[in-house]
Amino acid sequence: MNRESYPSDVTDEEWAFVKPYLTLMREDAPQREHNLREVFNGLRWIVKTGAQWRMMPNDLPPWHTVYQQTQRWMKAGVFEAMAHDLRALLRMMQGKETEPSAVILDGRTLQSTPESGERAGYDGYKRKKGSKIHMAVDTVGHLLALHVTPANEQERAQVAELAEEVQAVTGHAVDVAFVDQGYTGDQAARDAEAHGIELVVIKLPEAKKGFVLLPKRWVVERSFAWLTRFRRLVRDYERTAAALRGLHFVAFAILMLRKLFKMTNLASQSA
Repeated sequence: MNRESYPSDVTDEEWAFVKPYLTLMREDAPQREHNLREVFNGLRWIVKTGAQWRMMPNDLPPWHTVYQQTQRWMKAGVFEAMAHDLRALLRMMQGKETEPSAVILDGRTLQSTPESGERAGYDGYKRKKGSKIHMAVDTVGHLLALHVTPANEQERAQVAELAEEVQAVTGHAVDVAFVDQGYTGDQAARDAEAHGIELVVIKLPEAKKGFVLLPKRWVVERSFAWLTRFRRLVRDYERTAAALRGLHFVAFAILMLRKLFKMTNLASQSA
């Protein structure tokens, strides 16, 4: 088995950007047996295709090498750092402030698998057993903060943790968070206010009929849609919440890398 049918390899431009984040030791270190770029390609392949680790193609490094290096990268927080820097660059290229003043919060439930085990809970509203991904994105749709809970946990109960993480990564730049009616309640508002954020609930029209596009709120739904391009994230295939969280940052880093160099190349062509 090889990866020729899966064009998920990092480009030269992308590798030049990500290499400083991923190089946790010197290139000439004697313990490195496999090319670091190919190890990263192996991780990208896993996230994109959703395959099991042991199904790593023969023309990539051994699965256990990619898995172990991925754990080191996640523990070092390299993908969070990469995603936050990419978000700032993309915002700047779009003529926005590097740090947002407004965010959107929401959660989505991932169907459980045998690997998710005891972490899975039952979401009565979605009628689904699994894990719930609570996300905060900026008004462009790029990831700021993420928290994993069993699916039976309510969105409003995660406001404090998300607000704290959002302010930590933005330098307390955020003033307002747009949410749906699942965040209604005095406690959620107080939790957000404790971190300097006003919680604004976007409500459905009273006489709605069919699909209704809600102001601001549609942005995070689009972010969820982006994630469905990564088959590893369409269900909860991970044994730990930390791994599930980390792979979401990997996916957003891949998306934003592609977007960054697409915008850069378009700008250079029009110059």
